[in-house]
Amino acid sequence: MSESISLTINGQPVTVPAGTTLLKAAEQAGISIPTICYHDYCTANGLCRLCVVEVEGSRTLVASCVAKAAPNMQVQTHSERVLRARRTVLEMLEASVDLSEAPEIQAFSQELNADPQRFPDAEKRQPPVVDDNPMYVRDYAKCVLCWRCVQVCAEDAQYTFAINFTGRGFETQIGTFFEKPLPDTSCVFCGQCVGVCPTNALKPKRQWLMEQGYSTDEIMDMTRTERRRRKRAPLSAE
Repeated sequence: MSESISLTINGQPVTVPAGTTLLKAAEQAGISIPTICYHDYCTANGLCRLCVVEVEGSRTLVASCVAKAAPNMQVQTHSERVLRARRTVLEMLEASVDLSEAPEIQAFSQELNADPQRFPDAEKRQPPVVDDNPMYVRDYAKCVLCWRCVQVCAEDAQYTFAINFTGRGFETQIGTFFEKPLPDTSCVFCGQCVGVCPTNALKPKRQWLMEQGYSTDEIMDMTRTERRRRKRAPLSAE
């Protein structure tokens, strides 16, 4: 039988198995903590910092998706310090990323009264849409760098390692090795990266074409033609 840990979350006593994260401990207590980068079927990395909580005795806020519960821990999930930090994260995302197709993140912003105009001089990330295959498009102007797509492409699911982080600082985005088109990589077009994307930065090609105003017949012709062309194309010599 596994050891149990007793702690207090928002003044409420909670007992969980040893090794349980604060996010899951709060969930067990019926307390909802917002997350962006976290996904139940992906490895937690604490990247987005939206799930931070306040732990008594800790100098900094703690990412609840990776921090483990400890005996007698005192946790506040919605203190003013925590809410201010979450609000700032969302306001910075609003200032630099297109969140128009991220309803869950928009809901978090409304709940926390985040001001989308707080940073009016911030530079928006506006890389062009990458349309290099017949299956899906990559619109990195909508990407929040949550890393979910990278994880399911790697050890969390598919083990194909077709994509990863590229660039540095403001230029950081998800890309392929040597910026090769996806058909020239190890990608098997399983679609798992599309499935875990929280912002529609990855979108099925036919859906994207329909949104551009193409008819169903036009879309079918375009994607069939592209598949045939790529099937006949010789492999790259690089």
